[in-house]
Amino acid sequence: MQKIFLCCAAGMSTSMLVQKMKTEATKRQLSIDIEAVPVAEFERIILLADVVMLGPQVKYEHARLSDIAARHGKQVEVINMMDYGTMRGDKVLDQALSLIS
Repeated sequence: MQKIFLCCAAGMSTSMLVQKMKTEATKRQLSIDIEAVPVAEFERIILLADVVMLGPQVKYEHARLSDIAARHGKQVEVINMMDYGTMRGDKVLDQALSLIS
């Protein structure tokens, strides 16, 4: 099963987006685990993740976290601000899936 993590400042603001992504994954009959976590847990979750998506509010961490992820063959990307703000779970799911090799 593929694992997608959404990281934000405290892991709370992405919870609603995670629910919308899970609903979309179910509609598409995809077996994907999606979870929201605080960015402080990044080093714990990177080994478990297929991809990590960052909330726009922590995009300043992108370079540092991408460096860590690359050492493990993983990708980190910032969620499109418009998709995040409008809670477009389908678009964020598409973005995450495009990063999973």
